Amino acid sequence: MYKKGDFHIHTNSSDGKFTPREIIKMAKLENIDILSVTDHDTIDGLNEALKFGDSYKIKVVPGIELSTLYKNQKVHILGYFKNIDQIGVEFRKYLKEMSDFRIYRAKKIVENLRNIFKINLDFDKILEETKGVVARPHIASAIIKQGYNYNWNYIFKYLIGENSPAYVPNEKLELIDGINYLKLNHAVIVLAHPILIENLNLEELYQMPFDGIEAIYPVNSIKDTKRFKQAALKYKKIITAGSDFHGIVKQDSKHAQKIGKVFLSQDDIDIFLEKLDSKI
Repeated sequence: MYKKGDFHIHTNSSDGKFTPREIIKMAKLENIDILSVTDHDTIDGLNEALKFGDSYKIKVVPGIELSTLYKNQKVHILGYFKNIDQIGVEFRKYLKEMSDFRIYRAKKIVENLRNIFKINLDFDKILEETKGVVARPHIASAIIKQGYNYNWNYIFKYLIGENSPAYVPNEKLELIDGINYLKLNHAVIVLAHPILIENLNLEELYQMPFDGIEAIYPVNSIKDTKRFKQAALKYKKIITAGSDFHGIVKQDSKHAQKIGKVFLSQDDIDIFLEKLDSKI
């Protein structure tokens, strides 16, 4: 029986700090019985996570977090797979295209930093030090390592944030297209961290073809969690819990600094696994 589960964890295959193996070891120390690696727009870390999950007797559910847009606002969705073989060729091809675009995007941001702010970074070195999908946190780290006198928050707010001059938008994936990709690959589809969704009607999102809601999340208040659980009950969704652990300590970060900071308990884990089994 699984008593404690964390279903939203990132590794260095996307924008997390630690390898899948290190994640598994940390989870063991926190008495996690079951977890999901849900890297952004990539499945590159799943094989290693599954391998070491077996070694440490932790069940690993293969997962992914897709970045999508709905009414031009960001909505993240989590997909969970019964096994990694469910993930089909077309979806893998799409994820590879996303990864290639992220490299192009990162290069453009680095060029913009040089041209606009006179910040000179070695793009090849950033790529070399990035183990997985290259993302803005890797560029921010490079700025700090290079000795420029900016902190993390300043970099994201004024240099590479969405409203800053050096920013380059990511490729757009509409929410319904993201849901359909996951449906075609027999995933359990969960609305990620509704507490972070801005400028959208959550009731409208709840009525979309999600299987679940990430009702338990580190920055929720007790009242927030109760509200999301009630929404799940109303719309006949399962609930999940996730720390959204990245392992990168940032001031005012929305991400938990410990795996299992929040977790799903046994009864809800059983419901989640039942839903996962029903997708095959």
